[in-house]
Amino acid sequence: MFRRVVLAATLLSAGSALEAAPGGMLGVLPLGGYVCELPGDALGPTGDRQPEFDFTVTHSSSYRTATGAGTYLLTGDRLTFTSGPFYGMKYHRLSEGFLRRTEADGSDGPLRCVRATANNR
Repeated sequence: MFRRVVLAATLLSAGSALEAAPGGMLGVLPLGGYVCELPGDALGPTGDRQPEFDFTVTHSSSYRTATGAGTYLLTGDRLTFTSGPFYGMKYHRLSEGFLRRTEADGSDGPLRCVRATANNR
């Protein structure tokens, strides 16, 4: 009986060690370029490119821009640039290739970044 209690306690404590870090599971973005834009309007283009926010994920948790390179942290659906030219910027990951910049109040802002493809570079 005592062995069963010890085994159950061991299994329960091991399960808590496997829980995700605060903020969600650690992850990485797909490699490649991300192009950023603000929403357009009904009379013009669907988006207003903002090339100063474009970046490329190079490997692991690293990125580069036209002005330098740095690292990022992806926890759950929240992306934070932790060094480099975008240090401190935060984004909400809405899908694998779609990010929305986070405002100071934590809400999604108008700037969106999408994974670059042949037709949006």
